[in-house]
Amino acid sequence: MSIRLGNSCMNCENLVEGNTCKVHGVKVGNSYTCDSFEMKAALKSEQNCVSCVRFETSDCANPQKAAPGMSCNHWAPQAAMA
Repeated sequence: MSIRLGNSCMNCENLVEGNTCKVHGVKVGNSYTCDSFEMKAALKSEQNCVSCVRFETSDCANPQKAAPGMSCNHWAPQAAMA
């Protein structure tokens, strides 16, 4: 038996309103998992100076304060994917 904490129904695309599995048609909870698991797509929150296109450039709004791990209102992604 394998342990799959990240594969719970709460992280699955097949979970619909009312905590119901659209594949199996049953109500599920946090500890449920199955082999039909499909991970939900999610945005990653990695907005800090290191991932900013302006870091260590003349366009940086706060060059004296900018450092790895810090974030600001002028953050812009280095690469955008759709």
